[in-house]
Amino acid sequence: MERREEQPGAAGAGAAPALDFTVENVEKALHQLYYDPNIENKNLAQKWLMQAQVSPQAWHFSWQLLQPDKVPEIQYFGASALHIKISRYWSDIPTDQYETLKAQLFTQITHFASGSKIVLTRLCVALASLALSMMPDAWPCAVADMVRLFQAEDSPVDGQGRCLALLELLTVLPEEFQTSRLPQYRKGLVRASLAVECGAVFPLLEQLLQQPSSPSCVRQKVLKCFSSWVQLEVPLQDCEALIQAAFAALQDSELFDSSVEAIVNAISQPDAQRYVNTLLKLIPLVLGLQDQLRQAVQNGDMETSHGICRIAVALGENHSRALLDQVEHWQSFLALVNMIMFCTGIPGHYPVNETTSSLTLTFWYTLQDDILSFEAEKQAVYQQVYRPVYFQLVDVLLHKAQFPSDEEYGFWSSDEKEQFRIYRVDISDTLMYVYEMLGAELLSNLYDKLGRLLTSSEEPYSWQHTEALLYGFQSIAETIDVNYSDVVPGLIGLIPRISISNVQLADTVMFTIGALSEWLADHPVMINSVLPLVLHALGNPELSVSSVSTLKKICRECKYDLPPYAANIVAVSQDVLMKQIHKTSQCMWLMQALGFLLSALQVEEILKNLHSLISPYIQQLEKLAEEIPNPSNKLAIVHILGLLSNLFTTLDVSHHEDDHEGPELRKLPVPQGPNPAVCAIFEKSVKTLLDDFAPMVPQLCEMLGRMYSTIPQASALDLTRQLVHIFAHEPAHFPPIEALFLLVTSVTLTLFQQGPRDHPDIVDSFMQLLAQALKRKPDLFLCERLDVKAVFHCAVLALKFPEAPTVKASCGFFTELLPRCGEVEPVGKVVQEDGRMLLVAVLEAIGGQASRSLMDCFADILFALNKHCFSLLSMWIKEALQPPGFPSARLSPEQKDTFSQQILRERVNKRRVKEMVKEFTLLCRGLHGTDYTADY
Repeated sequence: MERREEQPGAAGAGAAPALDFTVENVEKALHQLYYDPNIENKNLAQKWLMQAQVSPQAWHFSWQLLQPDKVPEIQYFGASALHIKISRYWSDIPTDQYETLKAQLFTQITHFASGSKIVLTRLCVALASLALSMMPDAWPCAVADMVRLFQAEDSPVDGQGRCLALLELLTVLPEEFQTSRLPQYRKGLVRASLAVECGAVFPLLEQLLQQPSSPSCVRQKVLKCFSSWVQLEVPLQDCEALIQAAFAALQDSELFDSSVEAIVNAISQPDAQRYVNTLLKLIPLVLGLQDQLRQAVQNGDMETSHGICRIAVALGENHSRALLDQVEHWQSFLALVNMIMFCTGIPGHYPVNETTSSLTLTFWYTLQDDILSFEAEKQAVYQQVYRPVYFQLVDVLLHKAQFPSDEEYGFWSSDEKEQFRIYRVDISDTLMYVYEMLGAELLSNLYDKLGRLLTSSEEPYSWQHTEALLYGFQSIAETIDVNYSDVVPGLIGLIPRISISNVQLADTVMFTIGALSEWLADHPVMINSVLPLVLHALGNPELSVSSVSTLKKICRECKYDLPPYAANIVAVSQDVLMKQIHKTSQCMWLMQALGFLLSALQVEEILKNLHSLISPYIQQLEKLAEEIPNPSNKLAIVHILGLLSNLFTTLDVSHHEDDHEGPELRKLPVPQGPNPAVCAIFEKSVKTLLDDFAPMVPQLCEMLGRMYSTIPQASALDLTRQLVHIFAHEPAHFPPIEALFLLVTSVTLTLFQQGPRDHPDIVDSFMQLLAQALKRKPDLFLCERLDVKAVFHCAVLALKFPEAPTVKASCGFFTELLPRCGEVEPVGKVVQEDGRMLLVAVLEAIGGQASRSLMDCFADILFALNKHCFSLLSMWIKEALQPPGFPSARLSPEQKDTFSQQILRERVNKRRVKEMVKEFTLLCRGLHGTDYTADY
């Protein structure tokens, strides 16, 4: 195989003259890639090396780069080039060369068994790829041959070295199969062949794992190898002995992590539920870990408690239905459920003292769904068993949702506080779900506890306990109709008795009142019990979000019962607006609340209140209009227009039901009579009451186009987005909207050519407009006058902006664009041609160029690529991650391989992809294993 220069047909061979791709030039390019400080030179070297890897000359220089006198980085490149040639250009290899190539790879693997581990892994991946391409016809017993060859006594390498090399090869073989480009019919044949070959692997793994003389490094590799093979959906009963050995290995701290991974992967196979007898045998093994779990919790050993919890949850979550079906074994399954309950209620505050409890929440959803899916008789039996368990779960969750002491919470980082907030949202979702099983009794239970707490004179209660109980109420009331609950009147009566001495408690009181706003609309006599609390809270900037959003809900739901309180609400609102207590977004909400409130008044009252509300702002506008334009007064003008816009968006004197009418009714002309809203909006803001301007769409589009062509502004793009959202799907309005869309796109693309860095707000709004167009009317992307390629390139550029909102908007555009690859031909074409550029930008961001807070957005793009462009992504990601040092110099080739394999395997669970990206970005930034990982 060393004389391959003449081999025709390799892709990329024409990218440079054939003589360029010599060993010497490859080594020079690698040196340039690693050590040249000039980034442009690095990029040129990287591009040239990628061409070299796919050239016919790669067959020649690859073997020479593997010579013992070369450094590992050069050897690694040689091994990678071999893998690329075998995996991507298999059809170029004549059949009479198969055996020679196989023998050469075996020789190199034997040599590197005592050499560089990263080179060994790449060579193993190359041989694995060759085996998959030859199986089953050209190499019928590939795995058995591998085992036999590496067990040969005449090898110059010591036994342990050969053993580790064999285990590495056996580990990468299933992984390479998962990401291989084999045609579908070949994939089925090879999978079947591997299933048979499993018989040559598992006995060896069992022997090595149970052999007392096996060193720890070998046993760890055995567990990783087993973990890799079970993902080929090996029958669970064939894994029994190895699973039991893995459970035994959990007692060894060095093997603990690998054992957990192997057990979880084996249990989580989709096919495993067929083997109920094996699953039943696993329950005692899991229950047997309870002492080790309690000991770990007692010692603060978070890693051990986390691992054991993963195992218990994997068994319970994946197989609750199958195990519930075994009614005669109900007690052992209940014991497993109680073990998971212990994990849910594990001592300490998430995420500072523990990170385990969050793993269990999905299990409780699954168990409930499975119980409620049984026929009536069986369901009744299980309800009797599990209702007390779910009541206990509510107590546990509310305990876990409690805030720490003020002193302790003060030491938490902002990241930890945000993780805790998300965790509480997850608990809230779980409580809402549990209501389906426990019903009204759950609300009564919470009310009784809160009542006893607030009326007991025996001991002082903690604000944390009160807050958690209210949070439970709020969680349920936000999504469940509590209008007929007999405990809500009592709860409304208890709220004023709460001694509010803390911001978190005050926030929850506000949100609870907001969650009960629909109930208040049906029971208006109770409004006066809680409205003073809300108005009082408006004056506290720390309660800004909760108090303003609650007032808005009350004004929206109860507006026809609020006229007696209107003067007071307007006065307090005006006061806090003038004092500038709230941030911009809350000021806008407050204006929306006032719009709802005023809608229910008589027209004379509306005009009177509008006069007092608007006059100060009109005066400010007049004053600002006389000043020389500058960034400061621009912001002030935009703020005032925003306030007026939000006020008039919700001010509706037509007395239609605001949220229950379809767009057809909202577009009806307003009944005859004075409408102060239309006049004020038309004069002060083009951004509001768009529904009333349906006949004016062509003129509005023309005006917007002229404005944007003269001075591009984000607000014009935002208004264009609203037009697309509301009118683009209507045939009569499509032509003017399409013309406007094409015009603003053309102007913005010109702005990109001139340098968009000074206009992040415009880029942000442009990305949002493009996403809305794809979501609402993808036909806009079919127009020949739209340069989809240029739009794509601009969006990739926007991913690299330092402003987080702009990056988020750009990510949002791509997550809308990628699903349209198949249905919108220009989109499919540009993704095929330039999608790799997008992937590289995403990997650069994950590698450390973007804020960690944006990783979920980039994970969304990866997920969309994997779901809608799988074949392209599987090719691009391997190529993109190939260059050393990309996307981070801190990454090993194995870590990059693992990441790409994990991403390509996960096409269903978006949350799992987000976890992978968060883990990978920590590795890229050198933060993995530090305190930062507590967030993940």
